[in-house]
Amino acid sequence: MEYVRLGSTGLQVSRVILGCMSYGVPERGRHEWSLGLDDSRPFFREAVEAGITTFDTANTYSDGSSEEITGKLLGEFARRDEIVIATKVFNRMGPGPNGAGLSRGAIMTQIDASLRRLGTDYVDLYQIHRYDENTPIEETMETLHDLVRAGKVRYLGASSMWAWQFAQAQYVADLGGWTRFVSMQDQYNLIQREEEREMHPFCLDQGVGVLPWSPLARGRLTRDWDESTKRSENDGFAKKLYSQAEEADRRVSSAVADIAADRGVSRAQVALAWMLHKPAITAPIFGATKPGHVADAVAAVELGLTEKELARLEEHYVPHLPAGF
Repeated sequence: MEYVRLGSTGLQVSRVILGCMSYGVPERGRHEWSLGLDDSRPFFREAVEAGITTFDTANTYSDGSSEEITGKLLGEFARRDEIVIATKVFNRMGPGPNGAGLSRGAIMTQIDASLRRLGTDYVDLYQIHRYDENTPIEETMETLHDLVRAGKVRYLGASSMWAWQFAQAQYVADLGGWTRFVSMQDQYNLIQREEEREMHPFCLDQGVGVLPWSPLARGRLTRDWDESTKRSENDGFAKKLYSQAEEADRRVSSAVADIAADRGVSRAQVALAWMLHKPAITAPIFGATKPGHVADAVAAVELGLTEKELARLEEHYVPHLPAGF
């Protein structure tokens, strides 16, 4: 496993990150395909043994049970100072004004709830899950800064939003003397590359690490285009993300399959390796629910692609509308 600094910080993260949205009580929240505690355990064990040190979850995943499982299993397989835990705040977790959003009350309420579920005194990377248009950005940034000062959070990150909103947040932090965001978690993969236009150049310029979500396009890049899974059949969000340019996307997926066959590796390894060639990318966040998923992600770190192969993977891309904000 390789380790890299997160943006211009001193925080070291593994070159691939285990996304923990797949782990949670199926009867809680909206992810009926999620894996419960016992079924999740082998993936955490394999990830830790493979040298993965960084794990990403969110308060809203499976109504908090993802954080519970993540905290418990990491406690079984690693010491707290050996790992990096990232979680998020924004989406609704309960009734009332403090149950969602990025107001001072909501953030203060939700960080304490996340810490209880994770079973830890601090979060390494606390990310806003989305931009809150109903709360002044000054209030959000000052409150997040207070969490850093209190020792509950060590670094701050953001997730999918417009580049101008991210720039605004950083500018406000500078004006207030508050803590800046050090990472951007956005949607990025071979069939959704719109972040290359503004967000990624901005992050490179500002020393912000990029941690893409859905690097395998919810599995669309790892199997035949018309093949479905239990998750894909019940994942309404994925249908919104990947329904714009089906014919072009199908050709991109075919290119992944062809190169994987030529190399004798999995399609997941090829799609992740392509991403790891991009200068803006710190570490993609991958999901693992089946044998081989963790091994594929780890192997992708060492899979070098040629310039010709990179061009084949990119040649069929067409512009898409940004999605997932």
